Amino acid sequence: MANLRYPIGDFKFSGNVSESERRHSIDIIETTPVKLRAAVKGFSEKQFDTPYRPGGWTMRQVVHHVPDSHLNAYIRLKLALTEELPTIKPYDEKKWAELEDSKSTPIAVSLDLLENVHHRMTILLNSMKPADFARKFNHPERGPMTIDSLLALYAWHGPHHVAHITELRKREGWS
Repeated sequence: MANLRYPIGDFKFSGNVSESERRHSIDIIETTPVKLRAAVKGFSEKQFDTPYRPGGWTMRQVVHHVPDSHLNAYIRLKLALTEELPTIKPYDEKKWAELEDSKSTPIAVSLDLLENVHHRMTILLNSMKPADFARKFNHPERGPMTIDSLLALYAWHGPHHVAHITELRKREGWS
């Protein structure tokens, strides 16, 4: 049986990133909004209120979570580029997913938000020099992280949640 929580596997980061791997990650960041929009195309309100796994978030919460998380990533990226080893503020994603905006905001708002955040992020990432990707920030729970590790994490994170949706669509026979 497929892993319903991690349908594309756990996040792994080797620490060594080639220019082609970096380019691939940026391409994933750039295309994630289109893939998320396609994954939920045609969903009914009832489908949006379906959990992607037993005990998991609803499709609606997943869609709203992605831009919440990627907004945080964008801010962390900018902090790492403009400050020396800034300490970022983590957030409780589970509590955020329970807030009213994650339960009742129209899905289109979060799809548009993700598209715009990724557009800005892609412009910034494409403007960076190779040495910029080694810049660091301090994550209170994970310790020091490089921009390369942040890029890899979010190149995994978007497809991870898109797969939650596409795998549920397959399991339920939703075309």
